[in-house]
Amino acid sequence: MVGLKEELLKSIWHAFTALDLDRSGKVLSHNLCTVLNVPHDPVALEEHFRDDDEGPVSNQGYMPYLNKFILEKVQGNFDKVEFNRMCWTLCAKKNLSKSPLLISDEDAFKVWVIFNFLSEDKYPLIIVPEEIEYLLKKITEAMGAGWQQEQFDHYKIALNTSREGLSAWELIDLIGSGQFSKGMDRPTVSMAINEVFNELILDVLKQGYLLKKGHKRKNWMERWFVLKPNIISYYVSEDLKDKKGDIMLDGNCCVEALPDKDGKKCLFLIKCLDKTFEISASDKKKKQEWIQAIQSTVTLLRAGSPPPHKEARQKRKELRQKLLAEQEELERQMRELQAANENKQKELETVRKQLEAAAARAAEEEKKRLQTQVELQDRFSLELEREKMVRQKMEEQVAQKASELEQYLQRVRELEEMYKQLQDALEDEKQARQDEETVRKLQARLLEEETAKRAELEKWHLQQQQTIQMTEAEKQELENQRMMKEQALQVAMQQLKQLELERKEALEQYEEVKKKLETAANNTKSWKDKVAHHEGLIRLIEPGSKNPHLITNWGPAAFTEAELEERQRSWKGKKATSE
Repeated sequence: MVGLKEELLKSIWHAFTALDLDRSGKVLSHNLCTVLNVPHDPVALEEHFRDDDEGPVSNQGYMPYLNKFILEKVQGNFDKVEFNRMCWTLCAKKNLSKSPLLISDEDAFKVWVIFNFLSEDKYPLIIVPEEIEYLLKKITEAMGAGWQQEQFDHYKIALNTSREGLSAWELIDLIGSGQFSKGMDRPTVSMAINEVFNELILDVLKQGYLLKKGHKRKNWMERWFVLKPNIISYYVSEDLKDKKGDIMLDGNCCVEALPDKDGKKCLFLIKCLDKTFEISASDKKKKQEWIQAIQSTVTLLRAGSPPPHKEARQKRKELRQKLLAEQEELERQMRELQAANENKQKELETVRKQLEAAAARAAEEEKKRLQTQVELQDRFSLELEREKMVRQKMEEQVAQKASELEQYLQRVRELEEMYKQLQDALEDEKQARQDEETVRKLQARLLEEETAKRAELEKWHLQQQQTIQMTEAEKQELENQRMMKEQALQVAMQQLKQLELERKEALEQYEEVKKKLETAANNTKSWKDKVAHHEGLIRLIEPGSKNPHLITNWGPAAFTEAELEERQRSWKGKKATSE
């Protein structure tokens, strides 16, 4: 009933949209109730349109009333052709083209009904190019002409560029213009339209003259047979005015070929539950066609399938819907890809701007780096020059210290020689010699320590000279070593100062020894004879109080008396320990 309702709505839509004065649809409702055999309720109609008279788009419009009070009551016991003709009568006058057509008004009506069958289930109604091609092919085949695919392709391209499809009136104009039926006369076109109308609208699967054997008289009479999805009707002639009977078909029916008998050829038998019909065709080809057509119809009834043309229409719609869904999905994917592409473009633009900004920053940083490098090079050059000057001054100072150290060493050697002479002079004075020997050993030990320190200083001085001659790549490391050696030198200088202090203490101790030596000199008469040729040495050990400083081979005031006393106590302690 849903499919029947949709088919009825299409014809009613044409009739309703053609109304001008009575847009409420009251007149249309009366006519519909009449042709559809539905009881009409004028009171319900007036009640429905009591507050609103604005047509089917309103809440109280015509379509709600049509669905509730008319279409829901349709039982299917009405004449479809009469229903369509009533709707056609209401809309044709207003919409049918006034230009002359190659088809009659009756043929235009049939094309209009076919349009309602093939059109899409959306409003306003249109027929898509695929259905137009299907219809034109059917008409061309019915005329026995060849199909011009290339011509229709050009027409389809021109149509697709401007609209989705044609309205019913545009389809009538297209077929009536003879664009796809050139060379065919008007009766041939009319016959083809009628054949397609019978197949698509009246569900005529096959029709033609056959001989039928009577059940009572057993005579053979020629009848016009019409095969439909569930019935075979036979008439006196093809004008369908005098109907003689029906053969009801169902899944239990079957058709069988019969051998020739009683002078009749091309026989076949139709078996039903209650009756059996013997039929004779004019030739073997028609016999086979009828047997095959009836068998196909029974097979469809057993499977519960719709007629072939309706099933084909449904498959075409499903295919179009599938293609439309795929196209929409493809468009959606294209939109997503386009959006993604736009996003990528925006991201690339953002990345490009970031790269440009990064390049600008890098250029600025490179500029700053070069400037900083130049400044560092200038600063390094200045520091290098300053370092060279400092190194040169240090070399001069080291050379000066080396010269002073050489002089000092020479003096030390002279003092050692004088000390030896003094030792020889004091041989006879044993006690004095022992004391002198003690002091001399102390002085020798100090001298050795100082000599070792001086040698170490000389070594460090030589290493500093070698360091100065090294390459620029090792400069920093050598500079660190030089600093360490300078620190060591400072430590050595501090130790040297400590030795100087100890020497002063030894000198002070030596002062006491000198006093003892003076005492010994008074007792020794031969002292001056032994050391007469050493005038300087005589002055060193000559007693007297004029010079308060102690004079040794280390020089004046090399040791203080306290230092000499401390060293003397240390020596005596060591001697006692050894004994």
